[in-house]
Amino acid sequence: MTDKLATEIIEKIKAHADPDGEEITLNTELTALGIHSLELTEIVFDLEEAYGIEIEMNTVEAWNNLKDVGDIVKAVRNLIEKQA
Repeated sequence: MTDKLATEIIEKIKAHADPDGEEITLNTELTALGIHSLELTEIVFDLEEAYGIEIEMNTVEAWNNLKDVGDIVKAVRNLIEKQA
């Protein structure tokens, strides 16, 4: 079940993913989408700009902490809540 935030984030991820026609869900692994460090960095910048948040992590930390789409949604949601 995806809410508005999750849907918006999935759309941003789609812009950087290899288009293979598969549906992207919260359980979709980033590596399955062909997303590597450069694409992940671009996604992080997109999310920071869209939601006025700052995601502080280098690429190594990002790959250790973010395995699937749901991890990204959870991280962004937590940062937004901290700002509120």
